[in-house]
Amino acid sequence: MTLAQEPGAGHPDLVLAVDGGNSKTDVVLVTAAGETLSHVRGPGSSPHHLGVQGSVDLLDELVRKTAAQAGLDERGPVATLAELYLAGVDFPSEKETMSAAIGGRAWAREHVVDNDSFALLRAGTDAPDAVAVVGGAGINCVGVARDGRHARYASLGRISGDWGGGMDLGDEALWWAARAVDMRGPDTSLRTLVPAYFDLPDVPSVYEAIHFGRLKHRRLVELAPTVLAASRDGDGVARGIVERLADEVVAMTRAALTRLSLLELPTVVVLGGGVLTSRDPVLCDAIDERLAAAAPRARTVVTEVNPVVGAALLGLDRLGVPEQAKQVLRAGLPLSRADA
Repeated sequence: MTLAQEPGAGHPDLVLAVDGGNSKTDVVLVTAAGETLSHVRGPGSSPHHLGVQGSVDLLDELVRKTAAQAGLDERGPVATLAELYLAGVDFPSEKETMSAAIGGRAWAREHVVDNDSFALLRAGTDAPDAVAVVGGAGINCVGVARDGRHARYASLGRISGDWGGGMDLGDEALWWAARAVDMRGPDTSLRTLVPAYFDLPDVPSVYEAIHFGRLKHRRLVELAPTVLAASRDGDGVARGIVERLADEVVAMTRAALTRLSLLELPTVVVLGGGVLTSRDPVLCDAIDERLAAAAPRARTVVTEVNPVVGAALLGLDRLGVPEQAKQVLRAGLPLSRADA
């Protein structure tokens, strides 16, 4: 589809939306009627991993591909409004730095930059009082109230009090497997499942490969489905890891609701990210059980659409388009296994 475009202005009926995570980035161009013109996926774009310049360079490449796919002139602004939600934009200073760097690329006449948890929250619900928990490679949480107040976390890992997500599940799996092998801890099926996943003979081979650089430590994130499966199969150690994650999800949610004075009110808790959208029954049941005790009027929903939909919806909200356009957008980008 080719659209008439005023040079240097960006197309007045288009929103450029970006959901940039640690492992993948989605970029879409959406019309004011909710139609998705183009959708491009690339690698993770978090400035924590790539630096600001590296993140913006990657995004620039993806934006230009998205514009070309839609039949637009990729050399100039492609939309009047760009909504960019990125992992690794956690502090006001990071938001300002990324916004300034993006502003120099002229992708759109106006742009908004914030953390990717806001995109997930908007993708998961229209409710004015809500919390979103992202359980992907790491864990993050944001809460919003109808009066515009936010509650959020630094999400820097252990140094900011965080635990959870695929990376921590993988770390725990190897930790408990190592202790089972040398008899410092209880026996667990993880002692065979962990090395089997990496096609190595035993647990010492795994941690030695990491130590000597033959296996990248970050690949432990790939063990998250193994931990969930072992938990479902009744392994006590794996079940303990999964229940700890449920505790963390509910602790973040309860704290966000308390900080926003929403603990006693009906609220929606959106679950997103690869670990939480797996819909693992043990994990989901544990979260719901604990949440019922901590916040009886809150209810969980697992996002049904690609998180980039949330970024685009925030743009359509700003444009003030009819609700029907937003439903068209939701229907056009459902969540797939590759989105997890």
